[in-house]
Amino acid sequence: MNSSPKSLIIGSRGSDLALWQSNFIKQKLEVLYPDMDITIKIIKTTGDKILDSPLSLIGGKGVFTIELERALLENQIDIAVHSLKDLPTELDKGLIIAAIPERADVRDAFLSNDPNAKLFELPKGAKIATGSLRRKAQILAQRADYEIIDIRGNVPTRIRKLRESNWDGMLLAAAGIERLGLLADITHYISTDDMLPAPGQGALAIEAREDDSNISELLYPLEDPASRLSSSTERKILHALGGGCQLPLGTFVRKDHSDYLIDACIAYPNGDRMMRMQVSSTETELMQNAKAVADKFLAEGGKEMITHLTDAEESEKTH
Repeated sequence: MNSSPKSLIIGSRGSDLALWQSNFIKQKLEVLYPDMDITIKIIKTTGDKILDSPLSLIGGKGVFTIELERALLENQIDIAVHSLKDLPTELDKGLIIAAIPERADVRDAFLSNDPNAKLFELPKGAKIATGSLRRKAQILAQRADYEIIDIRGNVPTRIRKLRESNWDGMLLAAAGIERLGLLADITHYISTDDMLPAPGQGALAIEAREDDSNISELLYPLEDPASRLSSSTERKILHALGGGCQLPLGTFVRKDHSDYLIDACIAYPNGDRMMRMQVSSTETELMQNAKAVADKFLAEGGKEMITHLTDAEESEKTH
């Protein structure tokens, strides 16, 4: 390293999960650089301030990241720690994802007040809470009779709301529950055969300034190439579809013997139609095949689906 900084400021959202993630990275860096003074600066984002509207109506793209990115560009912080799935596929000019550490569980988890309940085996008209269009679309594609309850807030708040409700269940990312030590609250994990995760789900992203080579070099030991490869391929599909973080796209790229399997689906939020595709790919052709998957989705009705979704969002914003 050219000149190792004596101090480092990590920018973080203030939620329990965001602080866990930032502290996790802080502890990793403290082991690597014991003489460095590392602190966490909490920055409130739009997504944290507005809790009474669906994400798709308050901006969707970058709603949990834009203030952190501004603080980075203004040198108020040195790095920002995000859930990768919250980051837009196009970063602001001057910013890079300097490291993607080893990825946690990519699956979604089902939580219920009934310990024996199974997501797709509930009675007709079951009430399921989620704040994700992707989860809503994939649930309704399989069980159109379910009622979806829109829910916002951090993980502990959502779990408390479930416990106080008459809902039949709720969906959350397994990684977030595990990171907060709330494993006992999971009723069952949902197989990726039944529900594909968001692009980059389970992965953390450490964002830095592009021109700060010292910081990038400092973060290099935290990089996990396999996690970057899989999550970047998933994000390539999202980018090629032209959608933001709220596009109802599910995708998971994983090693399959010597090759990789690209598994992706896109669906109407009301579950009326879902397209799913699996493509085997060599490592060198992953990005090319990710683009091909997106192009096939667009050619087979995905373009109309995205236009319909965008028009619906704009209509709701004006009412």
